[in-house]
Parts: sequence; C-alpha cells; structure tokens
Amino acid sequence: MLDITALLLAAVVVAVSASIISRKWRWRQVEKLPGLVALPFIGTTYIAFLTKRENRMRKFDEVIKRFGPIFRSWIGPYPSIMIQKPEYLEKIMSSSELIEKSTFYSFLYPWLGEGLLTSSETAMGTSVNAQNETQSAYVNAIYSISELTIKRMIKPWLHTEFIFKRSSTGKEFYKQLNILHSFTKKVIRERKSARKTNVAQIQAPQEDDIGRKRRVAFLDMLLDASENGQKLNDQELQEEVDTFMFEGHDTTSVAMSWVLMLLGHHPGIQEKVFAELDDIFRTDPKRRPTTHDLNNMKYLEMVIKEALRLYPSVPAIGRRATKDIEIGSYKIPEGCLITLNIRHTHRDPDHWPDPERFNPDNFLPERVQGRHPFAYVPFSAGPRNCIGQKFAILEEKTVLSYVLRNFRVETVDRLEDLKLIGELVLRPMNGVNLRLWPR
Repeated sequence: MLDITALLLAAVVVAVSASIISRKWRWRQVEKLPGLVALPFIGTTYIAFLTKRENRMRKFDEVIKRFGPIFRSWIGPYPSIMIQKPEYLEKIMSSSELIEKSTFYSFLYPWLGEGLLTSSETAMGTSVNAQNETQSAYVNAIYSISELTIKRMIKPWLHTEFIFKRSSTGKEFYKQLNILHSFTKKVIRERKSARKTNVAQIQAPQEDDIGRKRRVAFLDMLLDASENGQKLNDQELQEEVDTFMFEGHDTTSVAMSWVLMLLGHHPGIQEKVFAELDDIFRTDPKRRPTTHDLNNMKYLEMVIKEALRLYPSVPAIGRRATKDIEIGSYKIPEGCLITLNIRHTHRDPDHWPDPERFNPDNFLPERVQGRHPFAYVPFSAGPRNCIGQKFAILEEKTVLSYVLRNFRVETVDRLEDLKLIGELVLRPMNGVNLRLWPR
C-alpha cells in the first residue's frame, strides 16, 4: 500500500514539475506580462472557481484594474492575453489573419456546431413565445447551457470531453442540450411542412400591396440553400438555426432590458425619448412603426448605443494568435489565446469622458467622428464583425418604441446593487425589475 502511495506521489511530483517546466520553456514570452500567480494544471482559474458566481464579474474587474490594460492569465495550461485598449483591439480585429476563434469556443460545438456566432430571432419565421411562457423550456435551457459552459471553462479538469461527459456538470449540459436541439428540430420540421403545403405561395413573387419585395424569413433562405443537400446538409442547417435562435433571443433581449433599466434611472433622458416618439407618431399614436419611423428615431438609437457601451451584450470575445504578434511593448507568441475585454474598452477614460455616466450624447455625430473607431465595438469589428447588427438595432427600436409610447418606466433596483454575470451574455443575475406606468 505504501509503495502504491509513494508511486502516486512521485507521479504527481513529476507531472507538476513537467507542467511548470513546459510552461516556462514554451511560453517564456508570456511570463513577461503582468498577471496573477499561476498554479500547475489550473493556472489562474482558481480566482474564478473560488469566487461565488454572483461576485465573479466584480473580482474580474479588480484584476483588470490591478494588471490592465494588458496582462496574462492561464486557463489551465493555456495562456490567455487580456487586452482592452482600443489601439490593441484594432491590431487584432482589423487583421484578416487573426480571425481564428479561441480554443474555448469548441465547448459550444455540441450546441451550435461551427455555424455563425451572430444574431437574428423572429427571422426564423417561428416564435419562441418567451413573453407568454415565462417558464419557457427553451429559454431556461439557454441560461443553463451558458452557466454550465462557463463552469466548464474555469475548471480545467472538465476541459477533456471524456471527463466532462461523465461529470455532473457534463450530464446536465447534455440534458439541456437535448431540450435545445429538440426545439430547433421542431422549428425546422414544422417550417418544412408548411413550405410543402404552401408551395405555390413560396414560389410566387413575394411582393406586398404596393409592389415592394417582401422580406423572406431567414429560415426559408436556409431551407432554400439546403434542398437536396446541395449547399447545406441537415447538420449544417441545424447548426445555423441553433446559432441564430440563441444569438437573436439572448443578446437583443438583454440589450433592451438594459435600455429600460437605464431609462428608469434617468427620467430626464426618458422624457427626451418620449418627445421624439410623440413627434413621430403625433398623427396616429397607435399605428405600427414603418421603416421611415425607425430611421427617424435618432435619439432612441443614441440611447440604445449608449446602453450597449455600458453593458455590451457580449462583454468579451476570444481569438487565437495564429502567428507571433506584438501588442503594446510585448511579444505575443503564436498559439496564445487573446481575450478582448469589450466591456472595459467601452469604459476607457482616454476615449470616453466620464466613462461610468450614462450619456446618450456620447453618440452625437460630431463626437463619434472624432473617436477612435475601436473604442466602441459592441458587435465586434473588422472581418469578423456581427452581420446582424443593423437588424438588432432596428429590432430594439421597434420593441422599445412600443413600450415607451405606452408606458413610463421606473427602476426598482439601484444600479450599484446589481450583480452582473457574464456567462456568454452580460446580464443582471436576478433579472431587471421595473415598474411600468401607463402614459
């Protein structure tokens, strides 16, 4: 028994030593950057899994304040360079070579495959009914999957698929995954059936009453591309539907929640939104907004953009260095992960006066013109920017204009009391609590 114990201890010592030596030899350039002390195997992830879920964002903010604007962390054996200055982001985002996603996006492959990670909701031509079904299994599964993915990321022993599948976290992940995939398969199946029933309508010219071309649901475009497996096979089709359903639902809904939360805290800004909407709809307050109306919501758009500055739906994105690069005064070796901390970029005092203040005037044309182009990147930028950003802004304008034409918003919670979680999407841990008063 003692021999076995001694053998195991010796194996642990050898493995730990090998881990330290390998890290120092292969990634010696990385160690020149500031950062937390890294432990064998787990790196610096201990700061995350030893911190309560609701306190992780604040702890991360403390680390950034201490080591930023560029520092290194270790996610298990993988070095990740954290950056936030717009000048640093530009070097990565504008490159046509540095477009490979971070290794950890592979944790989403069982769910989203390798489809686009962008946004579009009702574009599928099918409703999730999240407003009517407050306990929507689909919505709850998305929240669970997001939490479980982050839990896996910060626990290096769960990175290996063999171990992850056999862990309680992995078993719950695949249980929730089955709910999501069942839903999207149902969406595709029902849409295919509807298309067979209405073949003549689908093949006929899609024009409205005044001769304009009707818009086609994104799912119909995907189905057109997948017929007979010529362009998209069934697996690829489902991956794209999963991706667009997730991104369209989660990112846009949370962005609108932040707008309402912030307006509830700033009644003067809310009054300016009311004035703009009352002017646009003065002849018929109850009618639906047209494209022309949406384009005229200039101030509401500034409000939306400012909310996305303070609370970007996706607070950080990851890339992988496919070549040696220099950022700041540091050489970043090929193979490193690079985390772009968008939320902190948006609060950089060198580019944003009074960065913590909610001020839609930050998006007045003259201010935008003089600002660094990578100081504001809620939809990423460069070759891998979000293809759904214009759609997202129009969708938010449409929904928010309906709410704000009918209700005055009052916030229940204080902003400083909110506990943020950044599990794929940035949201308040306990949701947004509002009071709505009929106007």
